[in-house]
Amino acid sequence: MALTKAELAKKLYARTGFSKEKSVKIVESTLELMKKELEEGKDVLISGFGRWSVKAKSPRRGRNPQTGKGLTLDARRVVTFRCSRKLKDDMNS
Repeated sequence: MALTKAELAKKLYARTGFSKEKSVKIVESTLELMKKELEEGKDVLISGFGRWSVKAKSPRRGRNPQTGKGLTLDARRVVTFRCSRKLKDDMNS
């Protein structure tokens, strides 16, 4: 099961004693800050957890799987995540 924003706010509320409304605002604000940085092409690094970064993808040839017809896929930007060594070690210990 995935950890949703609502679950994250609920866990923050349970662990910190902030009000439910404040917990939701904290989660929303944090994610909004991360989103803005990524939109500007900047990396987001959380020490001990990982790094989100924006990578540019070049246009490439693709294929419509229903018709088999070839087409060109446009250039785009994608977000990638790389977890920290500490997180890897904690998961595998």
